[in-house]
Amino acid sequence: MQQGGKITPDHPAAPPEGLIARYASATREELSRYLETDTPVPFLDPLLADYPQRGGKMLRPAMCLANAAIFGKVTHDVVRCAAAIELLHNALLIHDDVQDGSDMRRGKPTLHAMHGTPLAINAGDALLFTAFRPLLDAVHSMGSEVGRKVFDVTSTMARQTAEGQALELGWRDQNVTDLTEADYFRMAMKKTAWMGMIWPAQLGVITGSYGQADHQRVIRFGHFLGIAFQIEDDLRNLSEDPGYGKEQNGDLYEAKRTLMLIHVLNAASAKEKQRIDSFLGLKREQRSEDEMLWLAQLMRKKGSIDFARKISGAMAGAALQEFDIAYGEYPDSEDKNFLHGLVRWVFDR
Repeated sequence: MQQGGKITPDHPAAPPEGLIARYASATREELSRYLETDTPVPFLDPLLADYPQRGGKMLRPAMCLANAAIFGKVTHDVVRCAAAIELLHNALLIHDDVQDGSDMRRGKPTLHAMHGTPLAINAGDALLFTAFRPLLDAVHSMGSEVGRKVFDVTSTMARQTAEGQALELGWRDQNVTDLTEADYFRMAMKKTAWMGMIWPAQLGVITGSYGQADHQRVIRFGHFLGIAFQIEDDLRNLSEDPGYGKEQNGDLYEAKRTLMLIHVLNAASAKEKQRIDSFLGLKREQRSEDEMLWLAQLMRKKGSIDFARKISGAMAGAALQEFDIAYGEYPDSEDKNFLHGLVRWVFDR
């Protein structure tokens, strides 16, 4: 249930597993066609297939396909777009891991940890360009008007995502510590919500309806759901969850400006803030485990974890309200239930 703008434990749980499995299978089958080659190049093609073969939630392709089903129908061209989304997502993961200095991705060493940074960056670049092939095939089939809308929202997503990443990296590299919750929301909206929620939904609306439905109506739902997703992902990084596929406490080692870090910086005493500033000002390899654990404990002591959980719940509550606005007039279906269930899944994954 939604109470007071927050999600409570008895809210309908996770989205249908069967639907996700079907959409994931269709996406992987289509994706594999664009990675196949008769003349594989060593040091490139095996790297391109690595992250996609590790699995993943396939949330973004499912967002695309479900929206297509709600606003129109799922065609082969929609599945092509879903494959493009997943290819681009994996390309950005490769680059993110390099930029963050991350060691683990989906339970295994990152691509740059295994093959070195130059080869990893090259593979990420190649995967990014590969993602445009299924998009081009789809719009070639669907016509110029649909194609214009597809590349318009794709261009917007690319700019928003780059801006969000620039903010996150710049705050870290320049050791910016005078941030507010509003700064975090702006960064998460750009970095996570556009690529992870809004763009896939918009592509589904456009291609599923052959450009007839209003693809702007899903923006606010994706906005709030994306921010809730990012906060929960940041919280999981601090947890002891054995199913978490990335480096535990990696966000602290990487000095990421999470909502919890921003809160503790504003709640800390002058002496505590000076100690935090010193920790954040070090290079990653210089940050000790003792200082990292002290900072994690300080977050709990100052209520930063509870604060983030409260904000995440509020964002999810707002997403539910926007869901009703965006999808309320459409009949109930497995796809509509899937999107509604995503709000609870953000907390249960």
